[in-house]
Amino acid sequence: MTAKSLLPVVGIARGTYHYQPDAMKRPDKDSGLLELVREAFGNGKRRYGYRRIHLELKGMGIVASAKRIMRLLTGHGLVPLFKSAKRYGSYKGELAKAPKNLVDGDFHAERPNMLWVTDLTEFSIPAGKAYLSPVIDCYDGMPVAWTIGTSPDSALANGMLADACSTLKDGEKPIIHSDRGCHYRWPEWIRICKEHGLTRSTGAKGCGPDNAAAEGFFGRSKQEFFHKRSFAGVSMDGFINMLDDYMVWYRDRRIKTESGHGHHGPSTQTQSCGMIGGDGINDESNKTAPPPSA
Repeated sequence: MTAKSLLPVVGIARGTYHYQPDAMKRPDKDSGLLELVREAFGNGKRRYGYRRIHLELKGMGIVASAKRIMRLLTGHGLVPLFKSAKRYGSYKGELAKAPKNLVDGDFHAERPNMLWVTDLTEFSIPAGKAYLSPVIDCYDGMPVAWTIGTSPDSALANGMLADACSTLKDGEKPIIHSDRGCHYRWPEWIRICKEHGLTRSTGAKGCGPDNAAAEGFFGRSKQEFFHKRSFAGVSMDGFINMLDDYMVWYRDRRIKTESGHGHHGPSTQTQSCGMIGGDGINDESNKTAPPPSA
């Protein structure tokens, strides 16, 4: 009995039988692209998914569809760091009458330093806990200033706000939006806001979507920097330095998507309409009517 006579029995078409040996001899058409994808994935420190790798290769003149890049990533186990973020809570009860919610879920900003958002988030590693306090500009989604420390106290928040205000030009008086955390209700915070002409805005108690822009920033940063990484043996000072380096990278070098185009941070190009496509604050998906899905 010949192999060909067995084809109907095993359900293999005659054309497939003759095609397969020839196909196995052909060179892998994805081998060259795969090396470029691996290199881009490594350069992004496992933070880039297929969209940003597609944009990076496109910027190099490499023509390949996003779906093809996604197939190569998943097929070769190149999975970016990802996990939903859990945020430190700073609400300590009503200290005084809270400012009104002037943002009301609309984080769109037509120019720089028009609308800022802020919050605190916690990072827990074997050496202890660290806290990141950034001010995010809703115009382009980039951190204006940040502080990192081992205690979520008023000094952390006030120092960050003072640093952010030092970047303002004459006549720039942004709205500063936060949750109802105690850091944003204490006298020194209020004094800094008044001194620099900032207008305070707060969301409702326990309502995450009211500060969706800050939540989104923390989600992206923890996906890219923190989750699925081991910090065993890293000292607290070492971790703080690593986190600060990441924040600088995020501000200056992180590839952002905008209307299907890719570019780096505002140090290399000023943004005109923020980050779009689920990656930024001016995205419609960050508005809270209807609330974003979990």
